[in-house]
Amino acid sequence: MAEVTLDLRGRPKAEAYAELHQHVEAVLEGIDDDVAAMATMSCLLHHAFGHLWTGFYRVVEPGKLLRVGPYQGTLGCLEIRFGKGVCGTSAAEGRTVIVEDVHSFPGHITCDGRSASEIVVPVYNPQRELIAVLDIDSEHKATFDDADRRALEALMGWFSRPRRK
Repeated sequence: MAEVTLDLRGRPKAEAYAELHQHVEAVLEGIDDDVAAMATMSCLLHHAFGHLWTGFYRVVEPGKLLRVGPYQGTLGCLEIRFGKGVCGTSAAEGRTVIVEDVHSFPGHITCDGRSASEIVVPVYNPQRELIAVLDIDSEHKATFDDADRRALEALMGWFSRPRRK
């Protein structure tokens, strides 16, 4: 299972995310390492949907600073302050942020000029502490919607489940 990278482009979102979720669960079975899970999820999400940029910004100073973590795509911003840009807004407010047109988002941080829309999902550990945000960028406007939000929040639930170390 681990050697399979799904291509789910063109499939109905609900069906695609359901298959991806099952695949992620199978690949990560027995894994308790957050960074390995972030790297794996970045890869699987990125290739499944053909996004421009897919990855995580990890909390390195709670309430203050995010730093780039595992990702797929061109170079990302290395650090983002809480409250700045889409990622910092999601981290500061603890909620998923969907932006149909990043150029209309006040304070948007441009890491790749081709980015047109974005979704950022907060990631919590079992203690409900924010450990990261998942950031996905598309080069097309209005790529993400409530179906993406629900599915990605469910997928990020992997990190909040208790795991044995």
